[in-house]
Amino acid sequence: MARNAKSATPVALTIAGSDNSAGAGIQADLKSFSHFGVYGLTAITCVVAEIPGKVTAIQPIKPEIVGEQIALSLEAFPVGAVKTGMLYSTAIIEEVASNLDLYEGEIVVDPVMVATSGDPLLKKSAIAAYESLLLGRATLVTPNLDELAMLSGRETNSLDKMKDAGRALVERYGTAFLLKGGHLRGRTAIDFLATEDGFEEFAAPFVPNVETHGTGCTYSSAIAANLAKGLSLSKAVAAAKEYITAAIRQSHRWDGVTALRHFPR
Repeated sequence: MARNAKSATPVALTIAGSDNSAGAGIQADLKSFSHFGVYGLTAITCVVAEIPGKVTAIQPIKPEIVGEQIALSLEAFPVGAVKTGMLYSTAIIEEVASNLDLYEGEIVVDPVMVATSGDPLLKKSAIAAYESLLLGRATLVTPNLDELAMLSGRETNSLDKMKDAGRALVERYGTAFLLKGGHLRGRTAIDFLATEDGFEEFAAPFVPNVETHGTGCTYSSAIAANLAKGLSLSKAVAAAKEYITAAIRQSHRWDGVTALRHFPR
């Protein structure tokens, strides 16, 4: 089926890891897609044993199987946007990039490198593959503060330094970057959409004392969903910012563990 085929329901594909706690990864992406009325497809790259604050095991999927999932999805469905999350290794990144070579839709790259817990989710050797194969072809890249620092080689511990790092990356790769300031923990969670035209600010009240496991996955997949629906990049980010703020504010809480509410009331 041609990718530009008419469809009553927009379609998005997530290429990411599986999180058994369902707050991040493929599970969070599918919930976010559904919230926005988008049909979600998946290509699983890794199976991760994790809960908020802890990663205990990672089992990567064979790269050729990752590629086959992507190829079949793009062949059969009118995919309006692709979101990449945890890719883990150079071999998987190469397979993803190869299968996206002829894809002409929107691509949101969430360069998952480190979990909120601090556990590594990407082999160090794979960072170069991200830089050479994926970042330049993305519609938008959505690093967290640590990933922004790793990619830019700059400090990111203030809004001004975030913008300096983002400006350098936009110039280097010629694509847009979403600079997320929530982890700076001010009274306001301020993000910047950095493009060749400058910076657009998106702000919401900071929500304290909430486990942030899965916020990056959820935010980026919400953007991809809205791009699949045909929104502009600016409007897609605005809708996703409102959504992630509500998902954090209304988080599920049990004894000793919390999780984002992907279908906020």
